[in-house]
Amino acid sequence: MADTCCNTIDVANLHAGQRRVLAWVFAINVAAFAVMVAGSLLSGSSALLSGTLDNLGDALTYALSLAVVGASARAKARVAMLKGLLILGAALAVAVQIAWRLSDMQAPVASTMSVAAVVNLAANAACLKLLTPYRRSDVNMSSSWECSRNDVVEGIAVIGAAVAVWAFDSAWPDIVVAVILLAVFLRSASRVLRGAWRELAPAV
Repeated sequence: MADTCCNTIDVANLHAGQRRVLAWVFAINVAAFAVMVAGSLLSGSSALLSGTLDNLGDALTYALSLAVVGASARAKARVAMLKGLLILGAALAVAVQIAWRLSDMQAPVASTMSVAAVVNLAANAACLKLLTPYRRSDVNMSSSWECSRNDVVEGIAVIGAAVAVWAFDSAWPDIVVAVILLAVFLRSASRVLRGAWRELAPAV
């Protein structure tokens, strides 16, 4: 009886911690999205736009993750499947943006791009730190951590692109980084979707 009581308390504490972390991560991503929208519009950066779309998708996925904390494994797997599809959608949007930028090779405004990228990286690093203790707790938190890890990689890449744009006064570094991020998004979408399908497959 005592063991059962302790287990119930442990699970309740875990779920409370997950909700608290996801609420913070959601708020941070909404704020970062606002900064990135302004930065991408003012700078004309494809790499920054990819980050903007990713932050929007992440805000939605964290909201979904928050909604299913404590739910059944099957419900969490369904949400993880939706997260994977959102990541895939962001990847397709980046691909369209890259195609459009290839017809307009004007270099982005490096200073604006840099400021937005640094703010975005700081926000994403904070989210990753918050989520890391919960990364292996279930498929819901694992897929949330995956999204956050991608954001940190994206933030570092966009800062590198901004430096290269400034150094070479060229649009190519921005486009190359956007292509790399496209590959990262596609790989992440594949991993999240496979993980969700493994959870759903026994039920199917």
